[in-house]
Amino acid sequence: MGTNRRYADHYDRLMGERILQRVAAGGPLETLTRLELRLDDLPCTTDPKPKPVRAWVRFGGTPIQVDAEACMWTPRAIAIRFRISGTEYRCWVWASAVDGTGDTDASPGG
Repeated sequence: MGTNRRYADHYDRLMGERILQRVAAGGPLETLTRLELRLDDLPCTTDPKPKPVRAWVRFGGTPIQVDAEACMWTPRAIAIRFRISGTEYRCWVWASAVDGTGDTDASPGG
């Protein structure tokens, strides 16, 4: 017997959401510090229409990749927001931790 391809994507999403919930429960969301961000020295762009991205974040030291939106960025870091089970999370991550959507705009991570 094979797998049911009709519902495979649905169950994959459910499993992904459960994994995210478990990792998020494992500790606080980590974010870059003011010293690391250097917001007083580096230009910062705020996007009125945040771009969809995939980003690596850490909850209590455990890394996981999430679907997020890039809201602000500097040449070195990107501020993202994402949801897990209806809860919104926000943090700053290094620009290299973000994969963009491949837009031709000057969007972060891509």
